[in-house]
Amino acid sequence: MPLPKIDAYAMPDPSELPSNRAAWQLDVNRAALLVHDMQGYFINAFPPAQSPVRELIANVRGLCDVARSASMPIYFSAQPGDQDPSSRGLLSDFWGPGLSKASFDQDIIPELNFREGPNEVRLTKQRYSAFQRTELLRSLRAHGRDQLIICGVYAHLGCLLTATEAFMNDVAPFFVADAVADFTVELHQMSLRYAAGRCALTLSTEQAISALARTPMADRAATLAHLREELAELLDESEDVPIAPHESLFDRGLDSIRLMTLVDRLQRRGAAITFGDLAEQPTLHAWATLIEHHSPRR
Repeated sequence: MPLPKIDAYAMPDPSELPSNRAAWQLDVNRAALLVHDMQGYFINAFPPAQSPVRELIANVRGLCDVARSASMPIYFSAQPGDQDPSSRGLLSDFWGPGLSKASFDQDIIPELNFREGPNEVRLTKQRYSAFQRTELLRSLRAHGRDQLIICGVYAHLGCLLTATEAFMNDVAPFFVADAVADFTVELHQMSLRYAAGRCALTLSTEQAISALARTPMADRAATLAHLREELAELLDESEDVPIAPHESLFDRGLDSIRLMTLVDRLQRRGAAITFGDLAEQPTLHAWATLIEHHSPRR
């Protein structure tokens, strides 16, 4: 029971998008990007260099580029090769053994320039939804992210079911209509209608990139600069010695007394945070996100 033969079809035009019931505003400081199953096994099922895979790859790459430039978390979901039948479970009844361990099946396609790091994670998944049996929800919470931009394949399977599960966990899904693809144009369009009407906000790649670019970064830059200034004084360090966004500040020498002093100073400036908030996630990135999330939202 391999994947079905996929014929070329025209990627839906932004003018054809269904009406959204939700009116959410995409925010670069609240969003993470999920690149769903862009592995060779799934992409090679499409006719190469034709629609919709041609636009799919270009648009997913564009979303990755803007996410990287904004230091947004990016999750690349990927299914494992040569799964044991006991792990694969009921998927075998519909799709057989799935992909192999060969690099041409398992690897995320090279056009996306995946490079694993603190903000770029390969998320091993074994079911349709990227939330099932993974750390995705916990990681989103840890990063202070409550919006999820979804792109990849296949629209009516993993992409849509991930969107519904995000919605049920109060993570707002943004379903990028021309950065997903499917077995047929009918399934693709059905997914967009369901998402827009039941669980997500559908938008085009251009709209997503434009929204992310419009979100002001000045506030975050100012917050990070102020935190670095305060920490340099508390740790008796020069501001010329950079503190990385995801570096543990306890490893840097911060202790509970200095942290209490910092909390007091931040609260005097209006930040509605506590000692426990900062102690739980002792990184500049997490602190800046906490401060932003205690500000009025759009």
